[in-house]
Amino acid sequence: METLVVVIHVLACVFLIVAVLLQSGQEGMGVIFGGGSGSVFGSTGAGGLLVKVTSVLAAVFLLTSLGYNLLINKRVSHVESIMLDSSGAVTAPAPAQEKKPEGVTFEDPKAAQQPEAPKQ
Repeated sequence: METLVVVIHVLACVFLIVAVLLQSGQEGMGVIFGGGSGSVFGSTGAGGLLVKVTSVLAAVFLLTSLGYNLLINKRVSHVESIMLDSSGAVTAPAPAQEKKPEGVTFEDPKAAQQPEAPKQ
């Protein structure tokens, strides 16, 4: 069953790509920035066999994607997580111990070099 769904899905993908590439753009780059005709479906209307074929192929693509996901979900749902150990509890990593560098002091070098103010 999974093989059949995958074959239909791949064929729908290929034909959908071809159908989209065969459609000619009616308008130029102005459509991207809000140009174009005032009607909802464009200046030529919503008709055309290629538009209907593209819609059907898109629906088949959607349905096969969801169907394959459901088929795989049933098969994989019983697999245990690799993040769990044999007891079923998640183990946390040991905290890293902070090493202090040797010979490093955090004193202000300018404070040690300033001469003392003369006393009055």
